[in-house]
Amino acid sequence: MSVTRRDFLIGSAALAAGATVTTPFLLPKYHSDQRPKRSRVAILDAQQYSAQLDQILAAGLRLFPINVRGKTVVLKPNLVDYISGNAINTHPLLVLAAAKSFRRLGAKSVIVAEGPGHQRDTQLVLSQSGYQQYLRDEKIRFVDLNRDQMIRTPLRASYTGMKHLWLPQTVLEADFLVSMPKIKTHHWSGVTLSMKNMFGVVPGARYGWPKNILHWKGIQKSILDLCATVPVRFVIADGIVAMEGNGPLNGIPRALGEIVLADDPVAADATCARLIGIRTQPNRAHSREREIPRQRFSGIHRPGWRSNHGSHKSIPSGAGVSTSSCTVTDADRKSVPVCGPQGNTLSVLERIGHSLPSVDALPLLSPLKNDQRTPE
Repeated sequence: MSVTRRDFLIGSAALAAGATVTTPFLLPKYHSDQRPKRSRVAILDAQQYSAQLDQILAAGLRLFPINVRGKTVVLKPNLVDYISGNAINTHPLLVLAAAKSFRRLGAKSVIVAEGPGHQRDTQLVLSQSGYQQYLRDEKIRFVDLNRDQMIRTPLRASYTGMKHLWLPQTVLEADFLVSMPKIKTHHWSGVTLSMKNMFGVVPGARYGWPKNILHWKGIQKSILDLCATVPVRFVIADGIVAMEGNGPLNGIPRALGEIVLADDPVAADATCARLIGIRTQPNRAHSREREIPRQRFSGIHRPGWRSNHGSHKSIPSGAGVSTSSCTVTDADRKSVPVCGPQGNTLSVLERIGHSLPSVDALPLLSPLKNDQRTPE
C-alpha cells in the first residue's frame, strides 16, 4: 500500500487543524486508486419491456468508448427471488438485449451470472422469472455464482476488517464485468443499485443466505471491500419499472421509464439515487466527487432529448437522505424510514473510499446543441 501526495496532504491538514486523530485513521483502507479521470453516464428513455430494448440499448452503448472485442463479458443482473407482480428482478428482456449488444461488439463470450440472495433454488428463480427460456433460446450460458468454483481472494480494501473472501471463478476471470441492477429501495440499505448488486457474487453455498457475512460485517463496508476487489467495468440499471417502499422484495412497482448506463458504478448509483428523488452528499475528505446538479439532468447526455420532449423530469430539489436517522426525505419532505440497524447504503455515496472510482462531475458524452438542452 502506498500513500499518495494527496493523501499525505489531507492527513497533514487534519493534524494542522488540531483534529484528534491517530495515524491508523489517516492511512487509506484501500490498495489502489481506481477512480477514472472522468465518469460518463447516459439516461435512456424506455417506457416498456419490449423487443425495442435491443435497439435502444445498442444506441446507448455507442455513446461509450467500449472495447470488448475478443473478451469475456459477464452480465450480473439482480435476480433475487420470484414474487408474482413484484418488480424485484432485472427484467430478462433487458439482460437479453445487453447480451446481444455485447455480442455484436465482438465479445468472445457473454455469460449471465448471478447468485440469488434469498431463494436457494436458483433454477426455480430462473424458470419462474422467465430467464430460463430466454437464455436457452439465445444459447446464452448461465452460471450460478452461489455454487461456482471458488477461489480464495485477498480483499483490496479493508473497511470490514476481513482479509479475504472465497469468490466465484467466473467473476474473477471476467474481462468485462457489467452490473445490471434493478433500481429499488431497500429496507436496510436505503437503495440497492449497481454496487449493492455485487452482493450476488458472494457464494451463498459458503457464506449462507442472504450472504450473511456481508450483513454481519456491515452493508456499507462490505460494498466498499467487494467493489474494490471485483471492479465493475460498466453499469446497465433497469429503471423501466423500479421499486419503491419496502424493498428489495415487498415494495411497490413504480414506472420510471429509464435505463441508466455508466462506466463508473459510483456515478451510476449517485445518478439513480437522484433520479428517484434521493440526494447524495459527497464527503470531500474521502473523495473528489462533486455534487450532481439537483434540478435537472442537463449535465447528463440523454440520446434523442429535445426541448419539446413530453416526458421531461426534474430532480426534486428537496429530496434528501439522513443517514443518522436512517430516513429518506421525499420531494414532499415526508420522512420515510428506509433502513435497519445496519445503517444506510447512501452513506457509501457520501464517504466513498479511494478504492472505488468517484464522480468527477458527470460530464456530457458529447456537447448538447441548443435544441437538445433541458428546457428551463
